[in-house]
Amino acid sequence: MVIQERAARTRGALVRAAAEEIDRNGYDGATLVRICKRAEVSMGALTFHFASKDKLADAVGDRGRQLTRDLVDRRLSGRASALCSVVDLTAEIARLLEQDVTVRSAARLARECPDAVGCWTQAWLPGVRKLLERADEEGELSEAGGPEAVAELAVHLMAGAEAHIRTTTAVRGAPSGSAAARLVRIWQLTLRGVSAAK
Repeated sequence: MVIQERAARTRGALVRAAAEEIDRNGYDGATLVRICKRAEVSMGALTFHFASKDKLADAVGDRGRQLTRDLVDRRLSGRASALCSVVDLTAEIARLLEQDVTVRSAARLARECPDAVGCWTQAWLPGVRKLLERADEEGELSEAGGPEAVAELAVHLMAGAEAHIRTTTAVRGAPSGSAAARLVRIWQLTLRGVSAAK
C-alpha cells in the first residue's frame, strides 16, 4: 500500500511538472530533463511511469480535460436560465484556465498537437451546446443567434480568453483583470444581439 501511494505521488508530481513545462515552453520546448528536475525524480522514475514524452503529454491532457469535464458536469445541474448558464460556465472555464496549469496545458496541447492528444474543447463544448439547445427550446435565443452560431462564438471567446491568459502570464506589466471578468463583459455586449428578450 505504501509503495502504491508513493507511485501515485510520483506519477502526480510528474504530470504536474510536465504541465508546468508545457504551459511555459509548449510541447516541443518541454524537456524530460527539466520535467524530472521540477518533479524531483530521476529519469528512471519518469520512464517507469511514462514510456515516452508523448505518453506523459497524454496524461497531462487527460487530467486537464477531466478537470474541465468535472466543472461542466457541476454547472449543468444548475437551475439558472440556460443562456445565463452558458455565460457562467464559460467564465468558470476561463477562471479554471487561469488558475490550473494542467488545464492550461491541456488547452495548449490540443492546439499544438491536435492529432496526438484529445481535444480540450471537447471537454466543455458538448455541455455548452446542451445548454444552448435548451436556451433555444425555451425561447431565449433569437433566430439569428441559433445554438450552433452561439456555440461557435463560445469557442472563439474561449480561444481569446486563453490567449489573454497566456499574454498576461508571460508578460509582466500586462493589463490586469481576469479573463473570466473580460469574458463576461464580452458576453454581456454580445447577448444584446443574440437574446430574444428585449
